[in-house]
Amino acid sequence: MTHTYQIQGMTCSSCEAKVKSALLTLQDVTTAEVSRTSATITMENHIALSELQKAIGAKGNYTISTTTHSETAEQAKSWFETYKPILLIFAFITGISIITARIQGEIHWMACLNNFMAGFFLTFSFFKLLDIKAFAESYSMYDIIAKRIKAYGFIYPFIELALGIAFLTGFNPFITNLTTLIVMSISIIGVMQSVLNKKKIQCACLGAVFNLPMSTVTIIEDGLMIVMSAVMLLLL
Repeated sequence: MTHTYQIQGMTCSSCEAKVKSALLTLQDVTTAEVSRTSATITMENHIALSELQKAIGAKGNYTISTTTHSETAEQAKSWFETYKPILLIFAFITGISIITARIQGEIHWMACLNNFMAGFFLTFSFFKLLDIKAFAESYSMYDIIAKRIKAYGFIYPFIELALGIAFLTGFNPFITNLTTLIVMSISIIGVMQSVLNKKKIQCACLGAVFNLPMSTVTIIEDGLMIVMSAVMLLLL
């Protein structure tokens, strides 16, 4: 995507060079054309105006603004495009879980939860196993166990696969849900630490297939599995 911004504070060619250099240091910026009063920026993903301001502000007393597009709309569009894979996966798993839990016109919610957990773990383990080495490398960047024991990154996809099969086959619901609660509770610690520390790293939830940033979406994803497994334990 390409946007044109107005920039105040540039008075010479040296200023233009500083601003252009600052913009090109941003990860998603591919090209930047800077003139005395404006900048035309091409980026892979939308970058918030505040991030652009932070980058050029570090180089001098420059101010960036825009009247050519809505920042709110662009950020919403960018968010959806970034997380579209995981949103679609959750939508498909949820839909299938509800359909398969419908018996004689009624939805059996325990069966629905069980089917969702099975679909979640089987699907997410599949994407991790597509490139298990790349997943293990990404996972070791933030998971509290994988940081210390590299082998855990290679084992984790098989843990998810085993949990998916366990939910699918109805294997000992107490052990299955308790294991899920423990595994996901450990997993969410590293995720929360990374998000709270504002580390810009790749989320490994869908392996290395999709370039998903670590964010509150990842916390919600792990938290949802913790809550669901806890609810199922209470209802046993």
